[in-house]
This record gives sequence, structure tokens and C-alpha cells, in this order.
Amino acid sequence: MPRRRVREWGIRVGTLPPGRFNHLVDVPGVSVGHVTLWEGDAVRTGVTAILPHGGNWFREKVPAAAFVLNGFGKTVGLVQVKELGLLEGPILLTNTFGVAAALEGALRYMLAENPDLGEAWGSINLVVAECNDSWLHDMRGLHVRPEHAMAAIAKARAALPLLADDAPLEPGAAARRAEALQEGAVGAGTGMVAFGWKGGIGSASRRIAAGGQTFHVGVLALCNFGRREDLIVSGVPVGRLVHGPDDGAREGDAPIGSAGVEADGERGSVIVVVATDAPLLSRQLRRVAKRAALGLARVGGYAYHGSGDIVLAFSTGLRVAASPSSEASWLSLTVWRDDDPAMNALFRAAVEATEEAVLNALFVAETVTGKGGRVAHALPAERVAAYWHALFGGKADPDLV
Repeated sequence: MPRRRVREWGIRVGTLPPGRFNHLVDVPGVSVGHVTLWEGDAVRTGVTAILPHGGNWFREKVPAAAFVLNGFGKTVGLVQVKELGLLEGPILLTNTFGVAAALEGALRYMLAENPDLGEAWGSINLVVAECNDSWLHDMRGLHVRPEHAMAAIAKARAALPLLADDAPLEPGAAARRAEALQEGAVGAGTGMVAFGWKGGIGSASRRIAAGGQTFHVGVLALCNFGRREDLIVSGVPVGRLVHGPDDGAREGDAPIGSAGVEADGERGSVIVVVATDAPLLSRQLRRVAKRAALGLARVGGYAYHGSGDIVLAFSTGLRVAASPSSEASWLSLTVWRDDDPAMNALFRAAVEATEEAVLNALFVAETVTGKGGRVAHALPAERVAAYWHALFGGKADPDLV
């Protein structure tokens, strides 16, 4: 039986309504593509690509920001994002040792789309973020190659027309759309472990009203962090209540807490990508990104010393041309005021969507056996749901308790 997302168990996360798919792609124009590498007994990794819109990202940049809650990470491109406040390419997620290959793949893709890059147009700033999946995956084998990153970008671009509200779903199109909406052990999340259970990719979204319009906040999280006993599911400390078949983390030759083992939740990482169609500048987006960290706290994240907890945020509500007009060197944009009440709704949306994205990663991910026979078990969702409903007065299935 397919695993269900947290909301499908009747567990409420926050109060704001979700978008159509309850996913990052609910932000119009945003798309996601995954390439999963699963070979033999030890290759459990992949690449995930996030596209800010369907046009030429270098020629039509979008405002962006980064917030580093704990900087134990090996990202590429954040320095310029922080300095200039713009995103000018796809965001790539992969494993720690796959960063260089993903960067090369993204660069090759952008060079093919922009023949004048590196010449008349100078350079480009690409963003790649990572988590360490070496507990389940043979990271030393450098299995991620540039072509995998290029394929993930191509998949995301191909999926974009299928995500529109009025998209006609021809035979096979529904399956291709479902690929963009995948969660759990997929793409960059294939070998990730979170809170002592199988982690990976999770996503969620929220809708808010402002000025007679509806705006969206979408989150995608690459989850590879957290200690089992710290896990909180929508207010319930299930990490102290639900134990796994091994009562530790996973089966294998390296118990949780072993030196140098990424399965230790104190040395994991989480990458959060926040997108919105609200017209915000980089400084405002950084404020939104900070709130995503509160969502991590709500699931039991403590930003431990060795956990790289990094948030990227961007807005599709504004576009910035690659070069200023020859007639003017100034730019006129209409953005929200910082004291607009809608900003508070945006902050809340970022918190709620981040919390639910992490939970979706845990609830959807299936048990994975990887390197050395190690097993990352799936979260026992039935038992978690039973605890939640029992504590909050819901109607739990008596067979689950």
C-alpha cells in the first residue's frame, strides 16, 4: 500500500489552507525534477532540481535570500545570493560529494541555453546545496555525474506545463506530473535519514489572502537531520513514544552516535527551499527564510553543532532583467511594505509549510536498505497517527493504537 502524507492521516498542521497540491509547485511557475540513482547494494542517492519559473533564469532573475541557521554545510552560490539578492539559475540539491558534479551539470545546461555566457555576459552564479547521505550510500564512489543534474533540470522543465490548473492530462501525463510531486526516498533524498527514520524529500504549501488576491508560499525540504527522541508531530512528542524495530536508528554495523556516522542526528543536515509569488525583495525574503527555521524547531530540530541547517527563499512575484536598460540605470518595482499585515501571514505560512514538509518526508519515505546492509526504517505512521488522535481527541482507528 502506498504511504500517505501526514495530512492524509487526519493530522492537522497549522491553520492556513494548503495549495492545490500542498507542494512547492503550488507557487505558479515553480517546478521540481528528480533523478534517483539506485544501483546494487550501495548506490542510494540522486539529484533534485528546483526551477523558479519557466523562462530563461539568467536573463530573468528573481529576488532571493539565504538564511543559515547553522553553517555546517558545503553549499555553492550563497555568497552572491546574500550580496546581490538574486537567483539566476536552478537550485540543485544532492549529496555532499555530488556538489561539484551537480554544479558542472547546471553550468553546462545554462551554457547551452545562453551562448553568450562567459563572453559578453560574463559569469553566472549557480546554487547547489547538499546533505551527507553516506550512512546508506557509497558517497566515496562519486556516482552523481553532471548529466544527472542536467536530466533533473530537464525533467523539471518538462513537468511545468503539467502543473498548471488547466493542464490537459493526456495519457502518461498524469504519471509525469506525479514524478514532480514525489516525496520521500527520491532524487537527492534517496539516501537521507531524519529523526532516526528514513527521511528525504518533503514538501508543503500554504495560501494567504492579501489585497483581494491569493498568494502562495511553498516549501521543499531535504531532510537528513534530527535525533529520534526529539521528533514532534504537530505538537505530539512522538519521538519519546514510538520506538523502531531496532530501538536505535537502523540495523547495520554502525549504531547511532558512532564517530563519523551521518546517521547521528547531531551531525545531519536539512536544506529548506521557500518559494512565494508575493512581490518581495531580498531583504524581505530573508525575513521569511528566518521563519522557516521556526518550522524546523516545531518538528524537533535543534540545529546541533554538526547539522547544516540552511534556508533559501525566492520570489516569483518580481523579475529582474539580466542587464539594465540602455535608457535607464534604475529599476522600478512594486513590493509589499514591511508593515503590511500580509507579511505576518507570510511568516506564518513559511513556518507551517516547513513543518509539514518535513513531516511529509518522514510519512512518505519507505524503508531503504543501503550500504553495508544498513536499514533506514520507515516511520511507523499508523502508530504515530494513533498517538496524535488519542492526545488531541480525534477518532483514532482502534486497530492502530
